[in-house]
Amino acid sequence: MIRKLFRQMLLTQILSSMTVMVCMLIDSIMIGRFLGVESMTAYGLAAPVLLVFAAFGNLISAGVQVVCGKAMGTGDRKNANACFTVSAVLAMIISGIGVIVILLFTGPICTMLGAGPPVPGNHVFFLTRDYLRGFIIGAPAFMAAQIMVPYMQLTGNRTRLVVAVALMTVGDIIFDILNVALFKGGTLGMGLASSLSYYIAFVIGIAYFFKKECVFRFRPKLISRRISRQLLMAGVPTLVNQLSLVLMTYLYNKILLDVGRNLAVAAYSVVSTAGNICYSFSSGIASVALMLSSIFYSDEDKNGLRTVVKTMAYYTVVICGAVTVLVLIFAVPLVRLFLEDKAAEHMAVRGMRLFVLSLVPCGLNTCFKNYYQGIDRVALTQVISVLQNFALPTLAAFVLSRIFRITGVWLGFLTGEMLTLTIISLYVFKKNHKIAFTAKVYSLIRDDFGVSDENCFERSISRQGDVDAVCVAAEEFCTGRGQTEEMGSLISASIREMSTYIIDHGFSKDNKEHTIDIRILIKDEGPTLRLRDNCENYDPVKNLDLRKADGTEDEAESGLRKIMNTVRKVNYVNTLGFNNLTLIM
Repeated sequence: MIRKLFRQMLLTQILSSMTVMVCMLIDSIMIGRFLGVESMTAYGLAAPVLLVFAAFGNLISAGVQVVCGKAMGTGDRKNANACFTVSAVLAMIISGIGVIVILLFTGPICTMLGAGPPVPGNHVFFLTRDYLRGFIIGAPAFMAAQIMVPYMQLTGNRTRLVVAVALMTVGDIIFDILNVALFKGGTLGMGLASSLSYYIAFVIGIAYFFKKECVFRFRPKLISRRISRQLLMAGVPTLVNQLSLVLMTYLYNKILLDVGRNLAVAAYSVVSTAGNICYSFSSGIASVALMLSSIFYSDEDKNGLRTVVKTMAYYTVVICGAVTVLVLIFAVPLVRLFLEDKAAEHMAVRGMRLFVLSLVPCGLNTCFKNYYQGIDRVALTQVISVLQNFALPTLAAFVLSRIFRITGVWLGFLTGEMLTLTIISLYVFKKNHKIAFTAKVYSLIRDDFGVSDENCFERSISRQGDVDAVCVAAEEFCTGRGQTEEMGSLISASIREMSTYIIDHGFSKDNKEHTIDIRILIKDEGPTLRLRDNCENYDPVKNLDLRKADGTEDEAESGLRKIMNTVRKVNYVNTLGFNNLTLIM
């Protein structure tokens, strides 16, 4: 079920990772084709500011994936709504402050970015200033769009995400064309076009949170320092990652200005913009890994975590490998979408081909980094972020540029990623006291994490005929682990009643394949039984109360009620489109 879930989440998460980057890509193409090399240089110089806002959006988004993912994994709706409320408030505050700062200090910021002083004849300065002013208007919308993504993933509302990204993309293309052909708004118009398209995505996404079936509610009374601190601390590794990337982009611009002047910066704008789209594939895979690892970590699911590691590595190699091959083949026509200047085009083609060689190791590094964040190895995540996105590629670019000039800068990407992957591998080998390229080794799960493997029972039910065998095996497992016969019988009866009910009411509603995952944990305080199914959203706890209140409870539901009244605690939550029912015996 985990592999299937990973596949289901992957497309929408990749598209969501492109939310900011798609508009930047479209703007880059339109600017390069219709506004010239100077405008392309200005766009490249503005990129660090755009990435700063994306960094803060990713900070909150990653915090949501960790904190809200764990809350939903344990059925804690109060903390989930507290996280939702705090994240919305933080997004409004940060984006509001950002808009004010950029609009008030645009000139000094442009000079700091390398656009030079605001003097007559320095067109790059004024072009950079105009683009920033147009783009910054959309900052609240694209930050909000980033934050809505994990909530919609958690509720399994993936179609709306695809629609939002698609309409945002179409809108940006239309607005850019209108700017070039009709309004003649230059780089200011390009920035405004992006802003308008972000608001399209925002409106489509925000509409879901006003629907009755949405499980998240804005509750100002739930705002607390504890939740705010948890959210920010969980997102800090991602902020470190993004700010490292911003600093790397800034220093790469400086190095390229030194060895190749404005043409090299224009070529880097193409490489970095197209590269960000390529990165969206690995970022999408890594985001799925972060969310799933957070949930399975809170659920103390060792096998689930190892499956996440194995699955994310597989998709990274396959997808990023395919993207690498495609870009190598189509590098020339891809670059020509952005540039007409032959000298800049030649630089960008070579840069693109050398850059994409780093995609597979970059994808693996990013996935490991997010996975370790999900299992609370925050310090390791931060170290990887700094090494991957700043220290190693920048150092490599600087050193190699002294030897190979501009080609050395392009080689910095691959060198930095390979060195980072080597350091990660050496670290996990040392922690495991062995060299092995396996999911178990790279998962870095402590020996004392959760319950031992012998005290964990896992089976799957895909049809009614599986129920009896699983019930018998579960009862034998419990009594064989020191539980009383009464407890073994109760767990067996619980599995039988719940599974039969799910099969009768969920399996027959559509033609899809359905599965019930059964998991029993034997803990010191008593056994815990969890049932997870991929049927339509259905809360048995709430439904039983409603049926009892109106007097329509049938015999099967009466059996369920007896089970629920016998156990110590019952939790239900729908996470990632799955029904999760936990019985604490």
